Amino acid sequence: MIESKYLQDNIQNIQKLYELPTLKHFETHSLGRLLRLSKIRQYEHGERIIKEADTDPWLYFLLSGSVRVVKEGVGICEIDKKGEIFGEMRILDNLGRSASVYAEGTTVCLAVDTLAKDRLKHDGEMDERLDLMLLLYRIFAEYMSIRLRASNEELLTARNQIKVLEEKVKSLMKKPSK
Repeated sequence: MIESKYLQDNIQNIQKLYELPTLKHFETHSLGRLLRLSKIRQYEHGERIIKEADTDPWLYFLLSGSVRVVKEGVGICEIDKKGEIFGEMRILDNLGRSASVYAEGTTVCLAVDTLAKDRLKHDGEMDERLDLMLLLYRIFAEYMSIRLRASNEELLTARNQIKVLEEKVKSLMKKPSK
């Protein structure tokens, strides 16, 4: 992994964040806060980004490339759209990582250190931390909704396939043997 230092909340970096579909509707000052907690990380093909059961504080936005999500050695999905997030479940429920994540090809991510809240300004604004948490939770809610809908569709497809297989088994069981 190649990792940058924590990013600065300058206009160039903020403009780059606005290119991510996930973040294009947020206010400039909120994105500045997010930047101050973030680093750019580059991973090579097959490199592990997240280890199942770990308790690290990092949240990831995919900038380029793709990642493969694996649970107990079984591939779950691939994430390949710029701006998609991963690693959010650990941040939401404070449990160990639910799956491992591996780079597919060269992959670049914006990594947000959710425990580096001390990097936020302390100019008397308690709202700054609250605003950042609200920003993250809004992003989480949008992505969880998208992923839940996709999971529901996959479950429906799997159940329909099971019905078809059950019908085939029943029809085979009814046929007399020769």
